[in-house]
Amino acid sequence: MQTEAKRVSLPPANFNLRISRLHFILNPIPAPDGHRASASRIWLALAAVYLIWGSTYLAIRFTVETMPPFISAAARFGISGTFLVISRLLAGDAKPTWVELRNAAIIGIFLLVCGNGGVVWAAQFIPSSLSALLVATVPLWMVLLDTIRPGGISPAIRPLCGILLGFTGALLLIGLTRDGASPGNFYGALAVLTASLFWAVGSVFGKTAVLPTSPLLTTGIEMLAGGAVQALVALISGEFDRFSFALISERSALAWLYLTMIGTLAFIAYAWLLRAAPLPLVATYSYVNPLVAIILGNLLGKEVITTRVLLAAGLIVGSVALVSGRKT
Repeated sequence: MQTEAKRVSLPPANFNLRISRLHFILNPIPAPDGHRASASRIWLALAAVYLIWGSTYLAIRFTVETMPPFISAAARFGISGTFLVISRLLAGDAKPTWVELRNAAIIGIFLLVCGNGGVVWAAQFIPSSLSALLVATVPLWMVLLDTIRPGGISPAIRPLCGILLGFTGALLLIGLTRDGASPGNFYGALAVLTASLFWAVGSVFGKTAVLPTSPLLTTGIEMLAGGAVQALVALISGEFDRFSFALISERSALAWLYLTMIGTLAFIAYAWLLRAAPLPLVATYSYVNPLVAIILGNLLGKEVITTRVLLAAGLIVGSVALVSGRKT
């Protein structure tokens, strides 16, 4: 059976634990696998996940300004996935079995094509901060999926209130796009909300799927599978017919390089954190990423922060905190 430490690109599926001691900050932290890691290394890795993942939403928006969305994503994940797979196999990681390869590929399609692909496509129409807030509903979808699956457990009052609050915030954001000038704003918001559902489906599937023992090799396979399918989507949708290197702006090129090179570091940091830090501490990225995206979107992307956006942010982030803190 696979443990949570072996699921790299999935959000932590166990939201039942909570951070309750200042000991996490002041002392070396016992890792889930019995090893110990210094607090400074853990917080450095957390900072990378907070800042890098929080910044990817704006980087995606800049990338698709002059690059077709699925071509940019396919190239990004293809390069990163190839690097991870080759480097881990050369490092001596066990070659995956057919079942492990198949499961990792399925997860990669759910997460990176249906999930991230929806976010990349929607970045043509909606602000990065709005996208990040809608993606923050993933834990809420996961609770709902866990409830309806065979043998699932119905949520208690606290997480149920969190779900209601979170989707109220999502509806506020979608209603905001209805007031916009372009119908693309509304459809983009719906696409991200749907993409968050698919990300949750992939995460729930990965909770019990048989996967390679190496978390980085698993992530590499997911990236390669996701990138290949995104390239196929780009081909079917005619993106290759419209694509030209001459049309790519400097800002889009730099943003794409950032996503490809720096964005991969966040996956590596996250994989290490799953082995080196308590899961409730790692889960705090769900609260922080949307706030980072809002700040960067305003400072670097000239995105307007309205009262309605702040209210929706408070509802969604607060709802994730309620759901994440539910007791078993």
